[in-house]
Amino acid sequence: MRPIGREEFCEICQRRETKRETLEAAKDSPHTRQRTDLNRPRICERLSQEVRDATIGAVSVYHQLPESQGRALNNAVRCATIQLVEGMIQLVEVILRTPQESLSQEQLISTGGVWEACDRVSCLPHDNLAAVTLAISSCLELIKDALEEMEQMEAEGGASPGDPLEDELLGSPGNAGFAWTDAERQLLGPCKGLVKATKAGLRKLLAAMRSHGGADTEEQVAQLDALAEAAAELSPSVDELVLSLCPPVNQLALRLNAGKLASVLMKMLETTRTSHVCPPSEESWVRFLAGAVDHNLGKIKDSTQGLLRDPGPAGEGRCTSDTRPKEQP
Repeated sequence: MRPIGREEFCEICQRRETKRETLEAAKDSPHTRQRTDLNRPRICERLSQEVRDATIGAVSVYHQLPESQGRALNNAVRCATIQLVEGMIQLVEVILRTPQESLSQEQLISTGGVWEACDRVSCLPHDNLAAVTLAISSCLELIKDALEEMEQMEAEGGASPGDPLEDELLGSPGNAGFAWTDAERQLLGPCKGLVKATKAGLRKLLAAMRSHGGADTEEQVAQLDALAEAAAELSPSVDELVLSLCPPVNQLALRLNAGKLASVLMKMLETTRTSHVCPPSEESWVRFLAGAVDHNLGKIKDSTQGLLRDPGPAGEGRCTSDTRPKEQP
């Protein structure tokens, strides 16, 4: 390539700039705009047909997925398909009520929602093992959040972290005026022990699934679905236990919620023990966590046993869980 001088370089740049300005003028000419306006209905019709075909294709793929591939996988594909279809419906509705010549913020947001739905489709799990792994990982994150909330409550003496805006709108001060009594504080340790056992159980289960899990047979697929369903019960039970720790503590409710969490956790451990993800080499941690559940639940029952009074003549019992003095009107 021969070297060029400065003047020649400037001349080349000037010719390119002149060509660009000519093209821009051609685009803005009445003839070009008229031709674009005439083609717009045809372009819109073709685009609408392509969107329709793509949406129907996505729905067809979901309906063609055999249920034998696993409930967790089917649910993941179903949720992604619904998000995609609802995103397209929202985008079309926004386009229809927006002037043709304008590009609104609402259109941009709706378009971003469709892109997000498409990205979710591209990241779908490839089999039931991957789908169950994602579901249980989500459960584990919720349990971690609940444990952090318990630790924050402990640091603040029992006050549950709340939403200041919600408190202001509802006119409720939350639990700011209350603190744990000594008896209530003693319940925190075994309650945290149950939540920690839940967290450890999910982590161990995920590790066992990575090492031994498979989705090659109908039996394996069914066992994975059972594990996902058992794990899904844990987070709501943990949330109820954490809420029952907020002062003033209804210790009977706390005792019942602790028993419920222990029950669903033991169910998950037993489901794990009888599945293909738990060969003999994995059984030791299952037994250990089952013992931890029994130990912590026993401490909670011992601490709250004195609150249960003998039933009266009508067979009715009463719980004196909150022994705080009542305010006089």
